[in-house]
Amino acid sequence: MLAAFLTAVLFSISAVCGNRTAKLLGGTEANFWRMCFAAALLALYAHSLGGGLSGSAFPVLLISGCIGFGIGDMALFQALPRLGSRLSVMLTLCLSSPLAAVIEWLWLGTKLSFAEIVCGLVILAGVALALAPGKQLSLTRQQLAWGLSFGLVAAFCQAVGAVLSRKAFAVATLAGENIDGITAAYQRILGGVAVGALLLLIVKRDSIFDTLLGGKEPSAQGTTPRSDRWRKAWPWVLANGLAGPALGVSCYQWALKTTPTGIVLPIVAITPLVIIPFSYHLEGERPTFRSLAGGIIAVSGAVALAWIANHSK
Repeated sequence: MLAAFLTAVLFSISAVCGNRTAKLLGGTEANFWRMCFAAALLALYAHSLGGGLSGSAFPVLLISGCIGFGIGDMALFQALPRLGSRLSVMLTLCLSSPLAAVIEWLWLGTKLSFAEIVCGLVILAGVALALAPGKQLSLTRQQLAWGLSFGLVAAFCQAVGAVLSRKAFAVATLAGENIDGITAAYQRILGGVAVGALLLLIVKRDSIFDTLLGGKEPSAQGTTPRSDRWRKAWPWVLANGLAGPALGVSCYQWALKTTPTGIVLPIVAITPLVIIPFSYHLEGERPTFRSLAGGIIAVSGAVALAWIANHSK
């Protein structure tokens, strides 16, 4: 449970940083470079103290990374500048939780107790109450349509990636292997880097791709020289890579190693609530009464879920 809560905190920091970098560089490029930085950090551990590229679970983790990191994070980074960090993360995490639980139940046969299901629904209801768009949401119809579309893709890919991670740990256990969370995160992110590089190549070389994304990627800098944008963006890229795919995903894999996705993902779904203080200090966004009330509900559900999960072992 501790790993899932740490994941929520780290993912919230990553989301705020990711929103900054997506607006400066464009979603596809921002996502690719933060994954490269994170992959370099994870490689230092994996090839010195961890398992490197060894293990029977490596092919499954690589596929998980292609789907979750590669396609899923690309979609999330397209949603961020269109919907904002809180709404994008809420949409992705709240939908990925029930999707992952259903996929794991159908594929791996993992069942949740009635109490665990209720707690998960309480968390999702609290997040939805806190972050559902209100009258103050100022988005064009095109922004909303494309943002929701990318958010749905991100949610589905994150759910599939999480279940594949669970499958990878099951494969490792059957083979008598013990893979740690950081090594698993490293093996996953390699798939994400490969897919991210391909997508970035397409974006840079094919202007038609911009049209398919609903217009040019929303980099708010307009005609600002690339060197100036990178000078502003690189601290956020490094912070995003460290908090998200490096430390955050390592904690995420640590949680999935021992706990079903139907329990891990609802706890991680409180991430957009944890974003509130970060967005307040960094973006000047003040939380509303509804967001605070929803936060109390969601956190209460997460605490109850953690208590039930620990006492049912």
